[in-house]
Amino acid sequence: MTSPRVRELGQGRLLLDLDFRDTEGLVAAYLLPESEGWTLVETGPSTCREALLAGVAQAGVSPEEVRHVFVTHVHLDHAGGMGAVVDAFPKATFYAHELGVPHMVDPTRLVASARRAWGTAASDRLWGTIAPVPAARIVALRGGERFPVDHGELQVLATPGHARHHLAFFDTALRGVFTGDGAGVRLEHSSHLRPAVPPPDLDLDQLFASLDAMRRTDPKVVLFSHFGPSPDGAADLMRYRTVVEQWRDVALAAAREKADPEFVAGRLKAYDLTGTGASAPAEGESIISSYSLAAQGFLRYFETRGLLGRDPK
Repeated sequence: MTSPRVRELGQGRLLLDLDFRDTEGLVAAYLLPESEGWTLVETGPSTCREALLAGVAQAGVSPEEVRHVFVTHVHLDHAGGMGAVVDAFPKATFYAHELGVPHMVDPTRLVASARRAWGTAASDRLWGTIAPVPAARIVALRGGERFPVDHGELQVLATPGHARHHLAFFDTALRGVFTGDGAGVRLEHSSHLRPAVPPPDLDLDQLFASLDAMRRTDPKVVLFSHFGPSPDGAADLMRYRTVVEQWRDVALAAAREKADPEFVAGRLKAYDLTGTGASAPAEGESIISSYSLAAQGFLRYFETRGLLGRDPK
């Protein structure tokens, strides 16, 4: 593990680079000051536990000062490390969407789902051992809750689509929205947006409605978990819908020709590399959101909605 990067974002807010797979700029966590401690947004996977704790220490924050820990959703690259840091943050209360809390308390099905999507060997190598979170330490959220932070509040937004249990968080002081995977992947030093559209419960109508909900906060900055702040703010949220629609159309045409994940993934890759006329994919994107995973997500979405026999809406 390299030394973690800690970056000032303004208003006392800090970005922690969790050095996922010994690579900078892939998985971020965020520290927000509050009156009697600190709020943490995202834990990353359990394989990033030591980097997270080192980043907290480098920020000058003691583990006892971490009082609230929020995750945007319970996919393992965002929340897989929650159980691994419960003991490290002894005074913290942990928060996740109400549909995700049972999977944090008993991660058996969550781990099984990840292994189906990534393969057992790859999943275990990427995400590590997933420890349960004691039920007494975790609180369920639905959206609409507000929590005080320095100079403002952290507002909870229900943002399903990527997953049913997805949340975003709006920091009123920074005027920044923490998007999780709700606005895709946008790595540093790149304007390329990659859809994050995995199985099993991708819902494009909900995803687009959630983008609208995030835009209504009128953010000055969009803070991606993958990775960091985007200066384009709400423009990224508008552009992401178009990118997802383009990928959807490419995937549907491919699926009608051959409803095979590898075939659809190949068409998505070819389109992304040569068909958009936009910026090229950034190095490392496929580690976070692969073409194969997108193909699986789209195929399940098409099949469950009967779209393989008609045009998308």
